[in-house]
Amino acid sequence: MSSLPPLIPPRPAARARGIGCVLVFVAVVVGMLAGFALYRLAGLRPWRQAAQPRPVAARGDLASDEKSTIELFHEASPSVVFITTLTQRLSFWTRNVVEIPQGTGSGFFWDDDGHIVTNFHVVQGATAAEVTLASSHESYPASLVGVAPEYDLAVLRVRVPRDKTKSLPVGTSADLQVGQKVFAIGNPFGLDQTLTTGIVSALGRTIESATGRPIEDVIQTDAAINPGNSGGPLLDSAGRLIGVNTAIYSPSGASAGIGFAVPVDTVNRVVPQLIAHGRVARPQLGISLDDRYSRGILRQLGVEGVLVLGVTDGSAAAKAGLRPTERELDGSIVPGDVIQMVDREPVKSSNELLAALEKHSPGDQVTLTCWRHGEVITVSVTLQPSSFGQQRGGDSD
Repeated sequence: MSSLPPLIPPRPAARARGIGCVLVFVAVVVGMLAGFALYRLAGLRPWRQAAQPRPVAARGDLASDEKSTIELFHEASPSVVFITTLTQRLSFWTRNVVEIPQGTGSGFFWDDDGHIVTNFHVVQGATAAEVTLASSHESYPASLVGVAPEYDLAVLRVRVPRDKTKSLPVGTSADLQVGQKVFAIGNPFGLDQTLTTGIVSALGRTIESATGRPIEDVIQTDAAINPGNSGGPLLDSAGRLIGVNTAIYSPSGASAGIGFAVPVDTVNRVVPQLIAHGRVARPQLGISLDDRYSRGILRQLGVEGVLVLGVTDGSAAAKAGLRPTERELDGSIVPGDVIQMVDREPVKSSNELLAALEKHSPGDQVTLTCWRHGEVITVSVTLQPSSFGQQRGGDSD
């Protein structure tokens, strides 16, 4: 019977080689695991360090100009208010008249009696207005005291305790210089209590009011003025009121670095009249003007100025002896006086004449330089008050 071949035991050398392979394999696996662990630790350690708050670096004291700006805002901001205007609409569903928001703007306390100065265009067309105070965020209904559309100014009043009103110190715009710092506080885009800074970019600008008449000596600034800033104060570095922000020049409707403010010297003359009378008593000569009609006559005469078309009986002009333009029976025209200067200030249009007169008050005496039938004469006139809302173009001035 055949039998299986006898088993041959492994040789010692082969056994050693097998054990060595196993040890090498284990060493490789352990090394890979260790390397992976080190990689993870190396990768996680920076992330863990970055997640910790960094130490706060010490700084020195604020710069002096920063301190001044902070103090200016702290002192002036309680004077600035947020204005929301309302208008009436007929509800489609209920057929009831309801008030809905029309727009927003800014204003500031003029005195401790609750009078607030803003722009005319902020309240134009509104049926009601609401004023929100900066200090307490309380809202109060406002009443309209008076408007001066030709200066884009209006005065509201709120009934609040005197300790909640804080008026701004009033400066002057007569000595402003291009380059000096200015500060604007307002509520652009409904964001209350916003401070922007800049400089006086130019002086003596002229912009058009809501009535079409020019507003003279306007301040131009590069302080950011946006919709909602209208009616807010423009301040100098001493925190004094030097203008009322009124308009921007921007194709996009946002600040483009060209903003305008009504000069405070005009504001300080107009606002007291609005508070006292609800209107502006403009100085008047008592003459009628019409640039379109006069242009051809002046061209034929070869002179520049403002032709007096008519003189109101009993007016300041009549008392001073100004002569009107007349038409003869044969249809020929006899030109009246041509006003060429007001107190040595040249005038070439009715707008320029009105602007020159409005630097004065009713009762002031002015000297007119006139052309009369080929001669230059001077006439002294005591200005009279005008009725509110009169325009150029055929009306009395």
